[in-house]
Amino acid sequence: MRKNFGKPLDNRNMVAFNQVKRFTSPQRSNQPSDEFSCEVRVTQRRFIPGLKDVARTAGVSMTTVSRYLNADLVLPPDTAQRVDTAIRQLGYVPNPHARSLGRGRSDTIGLVIPTIANPFFALLAAAVEEAAEAKGLGVLLNATSNNASRELQHVARMRRNQVSGLLFVSAHYHTPELVQALNDTRGLVLIDEDIPGVHSAKVLYDNYRGGWLAGEHFVEHGHRRIAFIGGPSELASTRDRFAGLRDAAAQADAEVTFEMYGAYAAAHGEDAARALLSLGRPPTAVFVSSGEIMIGLLDALHRAGVAVPERLSLIVFDDAGPLHLFDPPLTAIRQPIAELGARAVELMLAASHGDPAETEVRLPVELVKRASVAPPASV
Repeated sequence: MRKNFGKPLDNRNMVAFNQVKRFTSPQRSNQPSDEFSCEVRVTQRRFIPGLKDVARTAGVSMTTVSRYLNADLVLPPDTAQRVDTAIRQLGYVPNPHARSLGRGRSDTIGLVIPTIANPFFALLAAAVEEAAEAKGLGVLLNATSNNASRELQHVARMRRNQVSGLLFVSAHYHTPELVQALNDTRGLVLIDEDIPGVHSAKVLYDNYRGGWLAGEHFVEHGHRRIAFIGGPSELASTRDRFAGLRDAAAQADAEVTFEMYGAYAAAHGEDAARALLSLGRPPTAVFVSSGEIMIGLLDALHRAGVAVPERLSLIVFDDAGPLHLFDPPLTAIRQPIAELGARAVELMLAASHGDPAETEVRLPVELVKRASVAPPASV
């Protein structure tokens, strides 16, 4: 005999009992025995208060609570107190993602960098986080792993997350698609590397001055044949560092007799060392454009038995790592990384509040003299 047990259980009608109940049908007289039993497992659900609960408890509308939480509405003191009390009593926690969607912005800024393995970018990320925290902002960090195709993906992700602004560092050739995406991004600030065609605030280093200081220091020690090992040739920072080195050398009748460009990677430094050592009359000094390249260069020189600075003087544009612990301690061009992060956050906040977007700040660099530069063994 088929029994109709009624409508299926509706989850909305479950009650908060964490137990199993057994129901048995009563025995009817003059009827065949028709006892049946079923188990109903009732699960407890934790009450999670929402905006509607806060509004009902405080005696106001949901719109009023929403605008109050988003700082878009100033309530009378007694009303504000009722809302605050309701939030506290209910344990209501606003959803930050929902709030950002509603306001079109969030309390988070985005930071896109090539890698966190490089000490320079790790220190930059820490500087940005410290500056943002002082302004009550969080930081959403994305690293591209030096993969140019990921830059566009990360920019799109930041925009979907409704970040208040985006701090962007690139180390690659820039496609038209990336330039367009960056120009469409609110509160954009370029850091460390300029990108032609992008109209935004920028915080950069004086790369030309860095190259000049290196060239000046070399010629003061009597060097006349100088090498430049640069990053990607299409980057403005690479070109500016070379130009400064070349011009400083030319003023002292010295010249850059060897230049080589490639990725910001140790492998590029190794290739450059082999190319230098293959020359019949190699340079006596080398200016290296980044710490990553320098690591590969030094390793290859060491394996070839070339001593620094006895046979080759060296200056690196990057004082982010513990260069004073090298043997010999390395002379370097130092960048003010903490100031770079702080100024970038300031410009981002200004841009997000409608201040002129195309502001360019060039931070000064300095030469840190150590022990990797000496007069050439022979001229």
